[in-house]
Amino acid sequence: MNSLKLFRFTSIAEGISLLLLFGIAMPVKYILKEPILVEIVGMAHGLLFIAYVLFSIVYTFKVKWSFLEFLIIFFASFIPFGTFYVDKKYLAEIKA
Repeated sequence: MNSLKLFRFTSIAEGISLLLLFGIAMPVKYILKEPILVEIVGMAHGLLFIAYVLFSIVYTFKVKWSFLEFLIIFFASFIPFGTFYVDKKYLAEIKA
């Protein structure tokens, strides 16, 4: 798997993990008082977030994104569905 495919996979996985964390794990924690899902999904999301940020930095230099583009790509990871937008708008356009 080349690095672009890995970045795209990480981007989608990070977005899914954020949705799982906000949509399932946190409600279960606060409504049912069961924190185990937050611990599991939170750890996975944290690792995927770190990988996403590192890939963002590497690809900013590799494809010469502007600082503004980097900021958009970086801050998209904090917004639900943001990384899906990044995948469609920025990552799908890159030629491997």
